[in-house]
Amino acid sequence: LLGDVGDGVVVKPTFRCDYGSPITIGAGTFVNYDCVMLDVAPITIGSACQIATRVQLLTAAHTVDPGPRRSGWEYARPIAVGDNVWLGGGVIVCPGVTIGDDTVVGAGSVVTRDLPPGVVAYGAPAKVQRTIDESDRVEVPPLPGAP
Repeated sequence: LLGDVGDGVVVKPTFRCDYGSPITIGAGTFVNYDCVMLDVAPITIGSACQIATRVQLLTAAHTVDPGPRRSGWEYARPIAVGDNVWLGGGVIVCPGVTIGDDTVVGAGSVVTRDLPPGVVAYGAPAKVQRTIDESDRVEVPPLPGAP
């Protein structure tokens, strides 16, 4: 169904898209339940991303001009999500948005503009709240039985 999918990608049901072939997902990415990707234009998701429940990636748009909109005019702009991005539950990404590597977008946010790499952003519209720094680093304990 999808254009290109890297190794170890998990996509949980239900997954909905328009076409499928314009979507690429990098290795190790996890797409949780009820994701919608309106892929009238390309959607590119990097490696090792976490896409939470009910995230919407929407490339399709309509003109503000009521005449053409009434006639059914539609256009689309691509969406690009970098590597190691976490999109929280219910995030909506609007047409033409690029999200940089290592960025976290808080649950329920509406991303209307590009987000740089390495930040935490949230809100409607989503705004950069802070940069991810050393205070965010956690020591991950080894798995039981690991050497």
